[in-house]
Amino acid sequence: MRGKNKTEMTAGFTTGSAAAAAAVAAARFLFGESCDTVVLNLPGDKKIIIPVTGCRRTDEGAEAWITKDAGGDPDITHGAVIVADVKISDESGITVSGGSGVGTVTKPGLLVPPGKAAINPGPMALIRKSLGQALPPGTGAKVTISVPGGEELAKRTYNPRLGIIGGLSILGTTGIVYPMSSDAIICAIKSELSVLKATGANIVCLVPGNYGRKMAMTLGIPESMTVNISNFAGKSLSLAGNLGFGKLILIGQIGKFAKLSAGSLDTHSAKSDGRLEALAAYSALHGAASGDVREILGSSTADEVAARISRTEWGLAALNELASRIARVVLLAATGISECACLTFSLPDRELARTGNLGGLIREIRKNAEEIR
Repeated sequence: MRGKNKTEMTAGFTTGSAAAAAAVAAARFLFGESCDTVVLNLPGDKKIIIPVTGCRRTDEGAEAWITKDAGGDPDITHGAVIVADVKISDESGITVSGGSGVGTVTKPGLLVPPGKAAINPGPMALIRKSLGQALPPGTGAKVTISVPGGEELAKRTYNPRLGIIGGLSILGTTGIVYPMSSDAIICAIKSELSVLKATGANIVCLVPGNYGRKMAMTLGIPESMTVNISNFAGKSLSLAGNLGFGKLILIGQIGKFAKLSAGSLDTHSAKSDGRLEALAAYSALHGAASGDVREILGSSTADEVAARISRTEWGLAALNELASRIARVVLLAATGISECACLTFSLPDRELARTGNLGGLIREIRKNAEEIR
C-alpha cells in the first residue's frame, strides 16, 4: 500500500481487499485492459492501490492473483496468494463462492451462517461492488476466491476453534490492515465467545495467555471451553456477560491477577501495575509484619513474592484474599454473571490459591462441554 506518512507506510491490506482486487484484475484482463495495479474504493471514502501479481486466461474466463501484504501487522496471511477466478454469466448479478483454501463455517455465532464459505459480509460487499464497477453494464459474473495453501495456514489461526474448516477466512472491515490493534484482539475474543455461546455454552474459562490455557487443561477444563483474553480483562468480562454467559472460571498467572484483584481491567504493563502493592496490602491485612511488607514492596516480581509468602500462614491467606477479590471484581465488571471461580499460579505451573467453588464449576464446564459436543 502507498501512503504519505509512517503509519500508512507500515499499513497493508486485508484478505478481503486482496480478493476484491484480484476479481477486478481478472475482469480487466478478460476484457483486454491493463491490470498491473488495481485502485479500490474502500469504506469511508478511502482508496488503496494494490499491485497485481499475475493474470491468465482460463477455459471459461480469467483468473488473477494478489500477494497479500499485511504491512507491519504480524499476520499469518502475509505473503499468501489470494486468487479470484471470474467467469462471465448469462444471469444478472455477481455471485461469490469460496474455493480451495477458503474455509467453510460450521458453527453458528459468526457473521457468516453455517455451510457458507468464510467470506465475511464486508469483503463480500467489496468484491461485488468493485467487480460490478469493472464489468460492462448489465453483465453478470461468477467469482470463486481461493487461497493456495490456505488450509495449512488456517491451522495456525483461530479458525479451527471457531468451527471454520478447510481454510482461511476472507476478512476485513475497512480494507486496510494496520499494525495489530487492541480492537483487532477484542474482535477475535468476541468472535470466540460468540461461537461458544451460539453452540450452547453457558460457562466459559477465561485465561490471559498460553500459560493459563495450559494450567486449565491440567485441571481438566476442555480446551474448547477456554478463551484467551490477553490483557483485556474488562472488555472480555463485559462481552461474556452481554452474550449471556452465566458463570465464569478465571485462571491466570499471579502477576496479571494481582493487578486484576485490585480492579485493573487492562493488565498491560503500559496501562497498569500495582502487583506488589496489592500483594503487600493483602499480606498486611492477614498479619504480615512491617518488615515483610517492606520486603514485598522491594521485590522484583510477583512470582518472587508468591514463592516467598506461600510458605507462611499469612501469605497463604493473602493469596486466597487475592483470588476472592478477583471473583468480586468479575461480578462487578460483568453484568449477568452470577458466579465466578478463580485460580492463580506462579510460573510455570505452581498453584497458589483458588476460590472454594472452583471444583464445582470445573465439573459444570466439563458437563456443558459434553452437552454441546
